[in-house]
Amino acid sequence: MRRPSQHSADHPADHPADYSADQPAERPAEDRRKDSARPTGPGRLHLPTGPRLLALLLAATVVGAVLSVLAVQWCRINGWASPDQHVHMCYSDFSLLFTERGLAAGVFPFLDPAPEGQVMEYPVLLGLVAGALASLVPGTGEGADRVLAFYDLNHAAVVLCWLGTVLATAASAGRRRGDALLVALAPGIILTLSVNWDMWAVFLGALALLLFGRSRPVWAGVLLGLGTAMKLYPLFFLGAILVLCLRSGRLRSLAAVVGGAAGTWLVVNLPFMLTAFDQWATFYRFSSDREVSFSSMWLAFTWLPLDGQGFSLLSNGLFLLCCLGIAWLALAAPTRPRLAQLCFLIVACFILLGKVYSPQFVMWLIPLAVLARPKLRGLAVWQAVEVFHWAAVWLMSAKITSGGEFGAGHHLIEVAYGLGIVLHMAAVIHLVVQVVREILDPQRDVVRVGEPPVFDPLAGTTAGRDDRFTLPGRGAPLRARLRW
Repeated sequence: MRRPSQHSADHPADHPADYSADQPAERPAEDRRKDSARPTGPGRLHLPTGPRLLALLLAATVVGAVLSVLAVQWCRINGWASPDQHVHMCYSDFSLLFTERGLAAGVFPFLDPAPEGQVMEYPVLLGLVAGALASLVPGTGEGADRVLAFYDLNHAAVVLCWLGTVLATAASAGRRRGDALLVALAPGIILTLSVNWDMWAVFLGALALLLFGRSRPVWAGVLLGLGTAMKLYPLFFLGAILVLCLRSGRLRSLAAVVGGAAGTWLVVNLPFMLTAFDQWATFYRFSSDREVSFSSMWLAFTWLPLDGQGFSLLSNGLFLLCCLGIAWLALAAPTRPRLAQLCFLIVACFILLGKVYSPQFVMWLIPLAVLARPKLRGLAVWQAVEVFHWAAVWLMSAKITSGGEFGAGHHLIEVAYGLGIVLHMAAVIHLVVQVVREILDPQRDVVRVGEPPVFDPLAGTTAGRDDRFTLPGRGAPLRARLRW
């Protein structure tokens, strides 16, 4: 990794108004090391630095990984049968899809013809990962030992992705590297890590943001392309990069990121679009056609005369409006927002407006929330709400899969489930409002304040650049001085 250039993320030339101080004179390395070892901003955890911090993050992630195994231990011992796997809150798509998508029979997704009903309803890269790990399971058939082996392989793989996400978050946090401890010990990750393969996309997205912050736009695009080939949500990071590059006039960097992402996505997807189009298109058809499902706000609107596609159109339309609002905020705010703040807002809006909120989707937001607003109390309250919601979802699914026998005779589970949805949405909306307030008033942002003040640890090629394009609003008037 190359050394930061003169356009580093902490360059004060990016600081209009409250952040216009001159660059401080270079100080001896010993003084800088002393400064990095002491807290310089409010709300910062008192943690060791350097190798000791790295060791702490590794140890904390190992502890989290052990807890994630303990959380599903009942199913590892007794198997993944319904409704027991829901009652004991250890459901996993790993075990389910190993048998139901032909993986146990040796069917390799997207490479082998799949019988009707056994096509993987996921993007290409996820299917390839699942097929590759299934090929490592010894033996044949759908026996309990093979199911457990496949589950354990996938659990180990997502633990490694989790570790990579923690390290990428630490490297992306500037002088607040210790905040990555909140990712290493996040209850939302511990409890949902092995529900699905989402942590692969979380890791790729976190690494993409880090590379953009290190002024490597092409490689950031490559990682975003891989992340989008795994799960759709890393694609939304491009929107945040677009408006920041537009505001700073870094159109070449924008083209590099978009080109890298599009090229990589095509390299992964195009061969299967040409050779197995029906399998490749299943994910997109399924996403469009699926009915409103668990924990979606649209459950309150199922009385509308809309099918799955109708709700998709409504949901996507509202999400587009939210993205336009976030773009206006980014271009009209008095100070250029931080990349993590915009990514968090976009992904949060997608989660709030989606047709389904699976329990593991909380992992999408955790690294972004830690980078966007690393305030322990707010994050702790949000995670507590998500744990309650997680438990309510599994109790509700246990009642459904048991034919109503579990929890029969009362409606406490339904009440807890409805309350969990409301609290989850309220907690995420509260975080969104707080991030918007900190964008409009940077003095509230604990990442920016301190000595010396920081603009954005992930600014990358936009650091040190004057605003070239802004919209009228709370900041400067309309400005347009774009050049290639």
